[in-house]
Amino acid sequence: MTTLFISDLHLARERPGSTEQFLDFLATQAHRSDALYILGDLFEYWIGDDAAAHIGHRDIIDSLRSLNERGVPTHFMPGNRDFLVGKRFSVATGCILLADPSVVELYGDRVLLTHGDSLCTTDSAHQRFRAMVDQPSWRKDFLAKPIEERIRLAVDARSQSEINKSFLTMEIMDVNQIAVESLMRDFGVRTLIHGHTHRPAIHKFRLDGAQVRRIVLGDWYDKTSVLRYSPGEAFLSAAIPQS
Repeated sequence: MTTLFISDLHLARERPGSTEQFLDFLATQAHRSDALYILGDLFEYWIGDDAAAHIGHRDIIDSLRSLNERGVPTHFMPGNRDFLVGKRFSVATGCILLADPSVVELYGDRVLLTHGDSLCTTDSAHQRFRAMVDQPSWRKDFLAKPIEERIRLAVDARSQSEINKSFLTMEIMDVNQIAVESLMRDFGVRTLIHGHTHRPAIHKFRLDGAQVRRIVLGDWYDKTSVLRYSPGEAFLSAAIPQS
């Protein structure tokens, strides 16, 4: 009895090794699990469900559909890179789209899930970006553009993001503890799972007199990062990808 959690794979045509690693993960570890949760940024960028074939993700979609057809429920929560994942992706893959945040029941535990970027409240530039792309008018305008233009805009935005991050400290880009506690208190949970920060760890602390924990998923740039959640146990593992 094990449910798997992953996030921040940042899959892209330019990094075929990571895609191969993910496809192998779906065919092996995920195939033997009760369920799989992907908490955002599966893709380096997602410019709309109509463009999947143009950016080289057809094999990923097919493998996710195969996993669901094998009876392993797969849940997908869009992140700040793939926030334009929509209903067509859900139909094509069989994945269940989750709102951010969401509470799920796992082996008798109420667990709060979020991608995590909403908790980085001291990163004002990123919060402005979130507010912009959450606007229906912005999304409609972007998705109306030709695919090649969307790709160019996504690549340019990614390059600018990397430049901006070079001027920020890790403390600014990390989650804000007050925001974490407020969110957990609002939902009445003792376990929070998120990604985004690329700082895998299990943080335990006291909240309103109770022992609680925040589990942070890692990225897949240099090694895989998988959370195995079982009754009474949460094990966060990492392994160097095979060459």
